[in-house]
Amino acid sequence: MPDTSVALESMPMRHVILNCGVPPLQAAESHSLSAIPTRTELKIINTICKEVLPEDPTPSLDEIAASPNVAHLGAPGPAPQLIDDPLRLIVHGTDAALAAVLTRLMRIDALWAEVAFIPSEESTVAQAWGLPKEKEFAFEAPVKPKPLIRDDAGQAVAHSATISDWDGREITGEIIVDDTVLLHHSARTRNPRKGQYGARLISTFDAPGIEGNRILSSEHPGGFWQKVLPVAPSLIDATAHQGRAMQAGGVNLRITIDGQSRKRPVERATFYRHLRDLQAVRA
Repeated sequence: MPDTSVALESMPMRHVILNCGVPPLQAAESHSLSAIPTRTELKIINTICKEVLPEDPTPSLDEIAASPNVAHLGAPGPAPQLIDDPLRLIVHGTDAALAAVLTRLMRIDALWAEVAFIPSEESTVAQAWGLPKEKEFAFEAPVKPKPLIRDDAGQAVAHSATISDWDGREITGEIIVDDTVLLHHSARTRNPRKGQYGARLISTFDAPGIEGNRILSSEHPGGFWQKVLPVAPSLIDATAHQGRAMQAGGVNLRITIDGQSRKRPVERATFYRHLRDLQAVRA
């Protein structure tokens, strides 16, 4: 696989820090936003991207989708836009804040922008991306493209998502990764300590883009186990299945992306690889 990292020393770059609910870092250009930025707040990204790239000469998403060439389904690669002064957005905040910024970039089709992350607390993204504690990394490290995963509600996944029962019980439903049935289960009357509680999705660094595992216990089991056991992370099945898409259908499903749950339960959900790759600053 060719090295798709981009050296920064040879090119000028515009760095923009997005401070999300945290004390702002000092920089030439920074903006203070909510802990999880709202759509209105994130309009600043539209303005910045238009300043850097007023018109995108590359094929649109519709044109890519209609093309018989499926190169976009393979190994992730650098953005095709050739920009004299690249843009790097540095998100300073939580995993959920990063996911909100990625969602905005995806929706305005500006994933050519480089994205770095400075976590403000313990972060699964930082751990997965191998981010050091030194903040200079976000400014100086090279880009390493990776697939971007999204759901059918137009939300981007920074690192992980889960499909579970809304009330923390065993799941009733079916979850499929590409053509493989990951889980097919009907909840029992009583909630066991170990059982079928849903699935976890991880956004991988290479094709096909998704890794799915079954969840074998609930963080909030309720009943007897709630009284005798402390709240603990869910048990995850070691057997992983990879694919481009994960689909779920069932009863009373909770969809959680990078620690943030949807506001109401659903009966179905789909996650899949986006047509553009994420230009991530990672180890």
